[in-house]
Amino acid sequence: MNSDKIKLYGTLAIGFIAAVLEFIFHLPNYAQLIISILGLLLALIMFIDMIKVLKSGNFGIDLLAITAIVATIVLGQYWAGWIVLLMLTGGDTLEEYAANKAKSELKSLLDNTPSKAHLLKDGNVTDVDIDDVKVGDKILVRPKEQVPVDGLVIDGQSEIDESSLTGESVPVNVSEGSHVMSGSINGENPFQIKAEKIAADSEYQAIVKLVKESETHPAKFVRLADRYAVPFTLIAYIIAGVAWYVSKDPVRIAQVLVVASPCPLILAAPIAFVSGMSRTSRNGIIIKSGTALEKLNSAKTVAFDKTGTITKGKLVVDEFRTTNHFDEKTVMSYAASIEQNSSHVMAEAIVDYARSNNVALKKTDDLKEITAEGIVGKVEGHVVKVGQASFATKEAVDEVKGSGVYVSIDGQYAGVYSLLDQIRPESKSTIAKLKDFGIKNILMISGDKKEATEMVASEVGITKSYPTSLPADKVKIIDGLDKEYHPTVMVGDGVNDAPALALADVGIAMGYKGANAASESADAVILQDDLSKVSTAVKIAHDTMKVAREAVLIGIFICIALMLVAAFGLIPTIIGAMLQEVVDTVAILYALRARSDRL
Repeated sequence: MNSDKIKLYGTLAIGFIAAVLEFIFHLPNYAQLIISILGLLLALIMFIDMIKVLKSGNFGIDLLAITAIVATIVLGQYWAGWIVLLMLTGGDTLEEYAANKAKSELKSLLDNTPSKAHLLKDGNVTDVDIDDVKVGDKILVRPKEQVPVDGLVIDGQSEIDESSLTGESVPVNVSEGSHVMSGSINGENPFQIKAEKIAADSEYQAIVKLVKESETHPAKFVRLADRYAVPFTLIAYIIAGVAWYVSKDPVRIAQVLVVASPCPLILAAPIAFVSGMSRTSRNGIIIKSGTALEKLNSAKTVAFDKTGTITKGKLVVDEFRTTNHFDEKTVMSYAASIEQNSSHVMAEAIVDYARSNNVALKKTDDLKEITAEGIVGKVEGHVVKVGQASFATKEAVDEVKGSGVYVSIDGQYAGVYSLLDQIRPESKSTIAKLKDFGIKNILMISGDKKEATEMVASEVGITKSYPTSLPADKVKIIDGLDKEYHPTVMVGDGVNDAPALALADVGIAMGYKGANAASESADAVILQDDLSKVSTAVKIAHDTMKVAREAVLIGIFICIALMLVAAFGLIPTIIGAMLQEVVDTVAILYALRARSDRL
């Protein structure tokens, strides 16, 4: 149980005990004593917390609350003081709930960290802890396993998936002399590496370290209620002081401060945030804290990952060209017929392209797939090769803007496919809506190459793009933004985005694919395969903050009116405390409007 709940339940328990002592056993002195001790103890705790807030350069609402508690207790208005305590502790508990601080940002990331390595020594394979691997050790990487440490391939060839590290969706061919990063996923063939770094210095551990560091350096932010704290506190003190000076009755201080108790400030915003979070949930977005809503409302920068975020993370044929006078339909049919037998991610795009063009697939013979090279077979008696340019033909080939897949028929260069990651249809409109919300600094940060990144950015309306960015680069870009571009929002979907998501003022994860490390490092998670939910989240944040601000102001204005009445001695202290409940109810009911989608 957290400390705020302990305070709330303790206040309720002390109130119950005091009521029994006073109204059943007729021992009001004891009731006053235990309430006074409770009130002064909580006031002391709040005072210590307030000092910490003041040291951080902010002014919170605690000072007025402390004054109200102390004034009621010193002047013998202990039941009024207990009611104030109940509202304060209840508000803190609601705020704790709205903030949802109990997150496990690193759990998934740490669970997936490589823990074992297959050490090769004197022809034998021994499983060792990853921390025992030394630079220069020979390591066997088996099919479908994670690469345990950064290393140099010294034997074998395969394809590895680096998408969790770089964001690039196309598998990478590796062979002798290739460098591989820890956390990459091997394909179908085993290979051997020589360790170039120990585990602690390797890429995957670097991501874990970056996330940890980002989590321990949260951005400073002033809460909504605290922004009104100084003027409201000064007004309350001035009215209480004038009332005491004119009437010469110190009880007037308690009467004024009880109705000035900042419960509406404490309650209205958290309840509006909980309501707004409920609304985002109905719209397929999980917002983990009220503070995230506040920051999202005032965001100045939104940075997007490319692959799987702006794009779908699925390759499609962007362009198909034939050469040497080959018939387009024939080449398309032969290539797709061969590729339908392959498990490669590019094969699916080529087969889908043929089917979308109503091209019939044919029977194949003598198929042979060569890892990291391509696939060869016979179609209608012709030898057809599909894959890397060097595998398919010895002729000079055409350059393509995407990932090239080359086709030869009977040894003659026949054509080439250019494959690109497909842009989400809602990406362009999402960017436009964000600009309409006043967010002018929109970036794309991608691990993909420059040409692909700039092409996608231009098509969706993003003017600033950063290609070939590894996780550490993404962190540097977000961390290096000038103060005028904060609060910052980062939108991503993979492990490689986790450090930047954690560092940004608001991290939004496209979590529908189960990218747990990204989702748990983020402040918000989109549960549907729909990028437009980013702009929906911003709109809900704007609506929620508008309602929260209005609810706080309504509470403040009613409190000021009641303070003016109490200054003339027309509201007894206990009645003032009860009237505070009416003010709280009004503020709460108004704050609940944030749940509505019709705002």
